[in-house]
Amino acid sequence: MVKSTAFTLVELIGVIAIIAVLTALLLPTFAQARERGRVTRCLSHAHQLGLAVYTYTQDYDEALPPSTNYAVSTSVPERIWTRLIQPYVRDTRIFVCPSASSAGFPADWSGRGIGSIGYTAATAYDPLEREGFSTPAVLAQMDEPARIPLFGDTPSGPTAQKYRGYVFDPYVGQPNSTDPRLGTPLVADRDLVRELNHLPPAQLKPLYARHFATGDNHGLATLLFADGHAKTFSAASILAQERGANLLWRFR
Repeated sequence: MVKSTAFTLVELIGVIAIIAVLTALLLPTFAQARERGRVTRCLSHAHQLGLAVYTYTQDYDEALPPSTNYAVSTSVPERIWTRLIQPYVRDTRIFVCPSASSAGFPADWSGRGIGSIGYTAATAYDPLEREGFSTPAVLAQMDEPARIPLFGDTPSGPTAQKYRGYVFDPYVGQPNSTDPRLGTPLVADRDLVRELNHLPPAQLKPLYARHFATGDNHGLATLLFADGHAKTFSAASILAQERGANLLWRFR
């Protein structure tokens, strides 16, 4: 009598069950590995943007490019910072965080919502001082550049839906009574533009800690600092101000 070497139905079901369990265990690991890769790329993009900004400052007597130049018409592409530093970069893909959805290169005022790496509105130039300063930001104003974030992850989406991903505003979040420079922008590991859509766009412009987001502010935001280094911080540590990240957002 020849012994059968075929799998029985019970054995096949057992193998399938084991494969399903292993898949369930490994998928989160694979997803985290992919996200870690995206974080690395996002940090690299921010670093390249920082280099472009500093090249710009060398051409303009150490003046930083304004995040928004409210002195020019909305029809002028150079009203926003992305077009000011575009000549200093090789590829517009570095303006986009790899983990962002509905994102792209903000080429002009009408497309400013689709930015996903925002530049600080502390550099905004506004002669009327409504959403910026009446003088350009200069390098000499940065006493501690290693603590001053210039770029950070931002929520991206249609400009008509109040997204302003090309910029984040450190002056519309939580102030600090001890040291005004420590006042933080709006930040969460959730899309605050969607959550706070009842506010006017000028009061939004948040950061978005999109990497490894959990919904309870343990997600990470990529930040690029005025001294050129890049690092990730949780939304919770940013909101903790001097008890956490201890960063100087409002440098002027």
